[in-house]
Amino acid sequence: MERYDMGQYDIVVVGAGHAGCEAGLVCARLGKKTALFSTHLESIAMMACNPSVGGTGKGHLVREIDALGGEMGINIDKAFIQSRMLNTAKGPAVHSLRTQADKTRYHLEMKKVLEHQENLDLKQGEVVDILVEQGKIRGVVLRTGATYRAEAVILATGTFLKGKIFIGDSAYDSGPNGLAPAIELGDNLRKWGMNLRRFKTGTPARALAQSLDYEKMEEQKGDSLIVPFSFMNDMNDKIKRQQVSCWLSYTNERTHEIIRKNFGRSALFGGQIEGVGPRYCPSIEDKVNRFSDKERHQLFVEPEGEMTDEVYIQGMSTSLPEDVQQAFYKTIPGLENIRIVRPAYAIEYDCIDPTDLTLWLEYRHLENLFCAGQFNGSSGYEEAAAQGLMAGINACRKLDKQKPFILDRSQAYIGVLIDDLVTKGTPEPYRIMTSRAEYRLLLRQDNADARLTELGWQMGLVTKDRYEKFKNKQRVITEEIQRLTHQEVTPKEIEGFLIEWGSTPISNRTTLAELLKRPEITYEKILSRFPSQEVLSMGVKTSVEVTLKYEGYIEKQLQQVQRFRKLEERQLDPELPYLSIEGLRLEARQKLEAHRPGSLGQASRISGVSPADINVLLVYLEKRKRMEKESLSQ
Repeated sequence: MERYDMGQYDIVVVGAGHAGCEAGLVCARLGKKTALFSTHLESIAMMACNPSVGGTGKGHLVREIDALGGEMGINIDKAFIQSRMLNTAKGPAVHSLRTQADKTRYHLEMKKVLEHQENLDLKQGEVVDILVEQGKIRGVVLRTGATYRAEAVILATGTFLKGKIFIGDSAYDSGPNGLAPAIELGDNLRKWGMNLRRFKTGTPARALAQSLDYEKMEEQKGDSLIVPFSFMNDMNDKIKRQQVSCWLSYTNERTHEIIRKNFGRSALFGGQIEGVGPRYCPSIEDKVNRFSDKERHQLFVEPEGEMTDEVYIQGMSTSLPEDVQQAFYKTIPGLENIRIVRPAYAIEYDCIDPTDLTLWLEYRHLENLFCAGQFNGSSGYEEAAAQGLMAGINACRKLDKQKPFILDRSQAYIGVLIDDLVTKGTPEPYRIMTSRAEYRLLLRQDNADARLTELGWQMGLVTKDRYEKFKNKQRVITEEIQRLTHQEVTPKEIEGFLIEWGSTPISNRTTLAELLKRPEITYEKILSRFPSQEVLSMGVKTSVEVTLKYEGYIEKQLQQVQRFRKLEERQLDPELPYLSIEGLRLEARQKLEAHRPGSLGQASRISGVSPADINVLLVYLEKRKRMEKESLSQ
């Protein structure tokens, strides 16, 4: 096929899912002439699986994306139809915002932003190959033969790369939601030496809401007080919206019996699927098989939008054939007359081994080729968007000959996500969780802007309007903490207040900050008796309360971070001869040689490298340092 030149770009982004959208926008906003390719423009920011954004751990990522100047938080605030804060019965470290999205509006709002972004050309076309010269990326080739030259390329292919759908015995090449897969690109990436693997994910059936009996299910309403995802909206608490309900139901023994009888017809158990699926989001047949002692499994009926009657049956993904799906769905209370409009399916796709990437998401074996999203072995819209943002930032910095922008595990959930993928690798689609973060009391949702907005401003990603709002918010928080810390009250002055809230009386003067540390005393209660002179937003109130109430715990985590930083700051020479270092076990030598960690801290997290190996490495480094000093003194 004849190839022809279509011009030069600074950066080309392949794929316009959640990773590609963030990557394309950040590159354009940092002044790079950018082309963003999608095989179908109707798949931009497509919610091919669940119609939601956020959730446990994932909500933290969205807040961090927003704090750095990304788009996901702003976009979901435009398109949500229900909002809930999860884990509110637990501590603030694990509070996680989750919203149901109008999936069509989410797509359209993001598409509109892309279309109006300066420096960004949105293009429909299938990329089938990359251009490489002397080990360096030089552009991409489309199915039509069109070539687009570029200084850097970001691969964000999602589940399209050699995508294959499974429904019972039926298996056919397809991307998500019936869209065309990217077959040729996967083959050509292998040709360039990429080590690709097969992963698998799935999605449940969609049904018509009018066919369900909601009186047999439990209603799940949204929160009366809506907490926005974007800090830009938090400043004025201005989001008001009529919310829709979700509904909870459960499987039963009849459901499980039908599924068990048809295990042999499942593509998962029949051997057709070779890819590894996500442990934390198993199919219903996998749940019934693995948790045979469970009498029931919960499922949620979630609306897909305000202008459609389709609902999503959360928790019921499957690769069983349609007749079995129809049979077992009908055994569930409220779903007896279900009318399925889109059957559930499993999808298998190619992805990279993320240990072949640097911490700044550049492919180790081809210069200026960056990777993001599900192509890196992760699952979820939020994980994808976070990587897209970081890949875009670092592609720009590489072209500008600047140091990579790396967030470590003590700075952000984004840092935990990328470090886990790149350093530890993943044997299955990776999902972020609060339990993966060692310093989660410091990495809360409410303080993502305090942690990251200054960094976004320094890079030129954060707008002046956002930065001024952020600085004003921080000023109010600081002044309010100072007021509470210094304002004293007498036993007599506070006696009635403490009785009202069932709190033990005091015998000496104390500060409002000390009162706030009592479990039964909230910041809102203090404000009702001792109001602030400022108008306080929800975000300010949350940050003030958490900072003072958990002051002791926060201080302990800060001390832990200092110890962590000592290992992270101990940089490792990229040319260290790991294979010849005496005392290192063979596995450790091989793993260190393959990974080439940037720091001692990163080396300590590589699977197969033990604490004893780190001690050997420390001894080697000290010995090498002494020899270098002696050599210089001679």
